[in-house]
Amino acid sequence: MAASELSTNAKTGSPNGEPVYLVVGLLRRPHGVRGEIMTEIMTDFPERLKTGAKYYLGDDHLPVTIRTSRMHKQGILLSFEGINDRDEIGAYRNTYLYVDVNDWPPLPAGEYYDFELIGLEVIVEETGEVLGELVDILETGANDVYVVESDSGQETLLPAIPEVVLDVDLDSAQMKVYLLPGLLGDDD
Repeated sequence: MAASELSTNAKTGSPNGEPVYLVVGLLRRPHGVRGEIMTEIMTDFPERLKTGAKYYLGDDHLPVTIRTSRMHKQGILLSFEGINDRDEIGAYRNTYLYVDVNDWPPLPAGEYYDFELIGLEVIVEETGEVLGELVDILETGANDVYVVESDSGQETLLPAIPEVVLDVDLDSAQMKVYLLPGLLGDDD
């Protein structure tokens, strides 16, 4: 149901938690002597990290353009225009690579970026009860799991499946859900 780009607002690179930038990678270590750097992929769309694409480096959101891009082992080797040697790119080791959220394409109907879901008020459709706020999204092998935290701090884990997630209304900042028997630890 959700295309993941980040799992918490801490990774938006935005001062108030409202996304302006999305993390797409983490620069790890220089590779070779011509300014390439091994990058950990943190996006479901690594094919968009291509030559000529514009991104932003670090907390200051320094604009950069990808000069070269190639898959390597478990990540991707990137180089940027204007950064031509190992020492220059090495200064950006352990720096996040961001994309401006306005440059990211919209998803098909019924699919959402994780940052759009974090913070939604989760409501049980049958009763109108507010279950809490969606605070995190766990990626599992079968499906994502939404972590919902109540005002009292109690966490509820909801599988992100159509039987549970009935409606997402981003304009109202609400998600309506159906609680399958046993989801709240009851004996139903």
